[in-house]
Amino acid sequence: MADDTMHGRFKAKLIETKQNWAAEDRLITGAPGDRTRDRLPPGQREVRNWPVLDLGVQPDVPAAQWRLDVDGAVAAPIAWSWAEFAAQPQVDVVSDIHCVTAWSRYDNRWSGVATRQLLEVVKPSADARFVIQHGYDGYTANVPLDDFAGADVLLAHSWEGRPLTREHGGPVRLVLPKLYFWKSAKWLRRIEFATEDRAGFWEQRGYHMRGDPWAEERYG
Repeated sequence: MADDTMHGRFKAKLIETKQNWAAEDRLITGAPGDRTRDRLPPGQREVRNWPVLDLGVQPDVPAAQWRLDVDGAVAAPIAWSWAEFAAQPQVDVVSDIHCVTAWSRYDNRWSGVATRQLLEVVKPSADARFVIQHGYDGYTANVPLDDFAGADVLLAHSWEGRPLTREHGGPVRLVLPKLYFWKSAKWLRRIEFATEDRAGFWEQRGYHMRGDPWAEERYG
């Protein structure tokens, strides 16, 4: 009980701190950004390590027990087991990641299933416009379908040739390099296609509905 209480206080304090960042427009520089010219978005700094950020919860989901439901505005909903996911065509992608807390890490090598492959399988309806990600930790994040369908976006199971660790969202997380990394949910459990946008966990707490790093869309 004491551990649960301590965890609850830690989580509440973390959420409060990041909500305050949004209220204060923390880290906003107002500098112009150009993704065609600049590798580092405004207000970011390059790091060589990979910082761990979460809500104080790191679900332990063995691959054998993992499941991904994909539903909503689609013609062919699916419920993939790990074996079914692993049987899909696999891709390798190298991309940079940009966290809203102002760090960026270059040249990350991911392996997994391209979101374009997922789209071919589930066939979103003509009026689907958004994708809501749901994590095993209760986290949610919303992204436009056009961003989700990018050529470099994938459901990643490996990083730098090794399975994703639990702390970084294994067994499977989204990787959507075009947007701040809070838009790439860890510990993916469900992907929901929607006709209307719906705020996710951080968006409900003052963060931007899209999250373009080059436009400094940190907060709403």
